[in-house]
Amino acid sequence: MKLCMFSPRDVHLERGWPGRIDGDRVIQLAAQTLQAFFTGGGQAREHAEHPLTDVVFRAPVLHPPSVRIFDDSGDFAFANPAAIKAADEDPGVPGAEPVEHIAAVIGADGTIGGFTPLVEWVAPQLRGAKQRDFALTLGPLVTTPDEDVPPGVDWERLVAQAAENTSLFPGDLIVR
Repeated sequence: MKLCMFSPRDVHLERGWPGRIDGDRVIQLAAQTLQAFFTGGGQAREHAEHPLTDVVFRAPVLHPPSVRIFDDSGDFAFANPAAIKAADEDPGVPGAEPVEHIAAVIGADGTIGGFTPLVEWVAPQLRGAKQRDFALTLGPLVTTPDEDVPPGVDWERLVAQAAENTSLFPGDLIVR
């Protein structure tokens, strides 16, 4: 299943509404956010339908509890969860360079709810940690694991490592 956060083009909503993509339309789901949808076990009543051409996609998780970006060695660093932007938003720093990743969105019970593209923006002209602290673009769609799992990564191992000695919550992002 493909999920999103969206709003009609003529209605500006920062967060938007959760929806399920079905062909050339989005079906609004009865949940406040995708995090709430995942917390509810991935089930929700369906509401209004909107043609894809009439909607604007928002970041699928606007305020993740945490963002962990794993490197090639299997270690991770935390990224700024307040830096999330929608996939088509400007990162806000001229000359920033994109680093493309895939993010696993944690769903109910610390399991993977879905996968979405994430771009980490890097600005070499800034100093220290600020080079990476200003923008993470996310989305626009989340694909559930029953439909597709990105190859080449042991996602279960990364989730287990991230959850070691702590708790994962719906909306946490595990990035590779």
